[in-house]
Amino acid sequence: MLSSGTTTTAVHTDVVSWSRVKRFSVFFGFWLLVGLLVGLTGFVIGHGHLFNTTREIPWGVPISTYAFFAITSTGLCLLAAISHLFGGNKIAPLANRMVWLSIVTILSAFFAIGMELESPWRMVIYNVISPNLASNIWWMGTLYGLALVFILLEFWLIIKKRYSLAIALGIIGALAEVAANTCLGGVFSTLAARPYWYGAQLPIYFLGCAFLSGAAATICFTHFAYALRARSIPSEVASSMQAAGKVLLLMLVLISVSLFWKITSYYVGGTMAGKTAADALLSGPLSNQFWVFEVGAGLAAPIILLLLSRLKSPLILTLSSLLALTGMFFARLNQVVAGQIVYPTFGLEQAAVYAPYSPSFWEWLIIAAAFGLTGLLFVQGERYFGARFMETDAH
Repeated sequence: MLSSGTTTTAVHTDVVSWSRVKRFSVFFGFWLLVGLLVGLTGFVIGHGHLFNTTREIPWGVPISTYAFFAITSTGLCLLAAISHLFGGNKIAPLANRMVWLSIVTILSAFFAIGMELESPWRMVIYNVISPNLASNIWWMGTLYGLALVFILLEFWLIIKKRYSLAIALGIIGALAEVAANTCLGGVFSTLAARPYWYGAQLPIYFLGCAFLSGAAATICFTHFAYALRARSIPSEVASSMQAAGKVLLLMLVLISVSLFWKITSYYVGGTMAGKTAADALLSGPLSNQFWVFEVGAGLAAPIILLLLSRLKSPLILTLSSLLALTGMFFARLNQVVAGQIVYPTFGLEQAAVYAPYSPSFWEWLIIAAAFGLTGLLFVQGERYFGARFMETDAH
């Protein structure tokens, strides 16, 4: 009788789980469809009718969202590769899910930038037939594309339990992601005409943000996976989340220090245009989203919560991770806009200081679609590959 009751309970849990998968799939699929329709409309009538970007600020929230997802993918891929390569560590039980999430987030990044480009099909064609080896953007796109291929192969080999080859391809994919991530930083840091971006710090800063976002995403989606199944988190998984929380806490502190010195550098010898861009964050048009979302919610609050909880509460770990990811999203938006917000005519008599930009309603719908794609692929991954995610084989 006890065995029968246990089986009935397990079946009931599975039914609830798949019912939730269907509901969440419909929810996320709706936002994906809405954003896709908006993006396709922009291809027809022109992005200028839907986006609030201008000649002064040609890069808006779709570009920052691309950077957010791409950087998160790099972090997930790196943590998974390290966990697989050095098996037996506490984060290793989460590594298979991290590989899938790395695929999910890079696809979401490609979606965001694809909806931003007016002719994304030209990028695909000319990226192959006329490569520009001197372009950071070409290298970034090419390397992220190669990384996706290797990670997809790695994930397929994990499903087939061919771990040795999976580890080798995972390492290659991780190296490609690191190279792509630094090229993404190079896209900004080599533009001397944009003093707020210019300098050698950004590629390394983006790599630190990758570890931060990757650890935070690992914690969040692990918790969501068990909530989807209506199951409590086992002690060994909670221990893995705690280990990821240590990575998160370390990177939150390092990124906070990096941000402090980056801002400080503009006031102790930087150019006037760079200082004016920093002023936009500290006390100007970007100050609310900088102090409230990037610094307050994204850095200070997670550090305080993690220290007070001593990393022992999965719920606090998840809340801190959600706040950290929110901060990283706005950090990318602030980074992109602050580098462009100072008018080229700055310094001339009676010239305006800041160019106006706030994302349009239509831009936000495209961003919602990118997150919808992430959510949809996550729940479908749990549905079809959840058994492999829940296993803790030694790799």
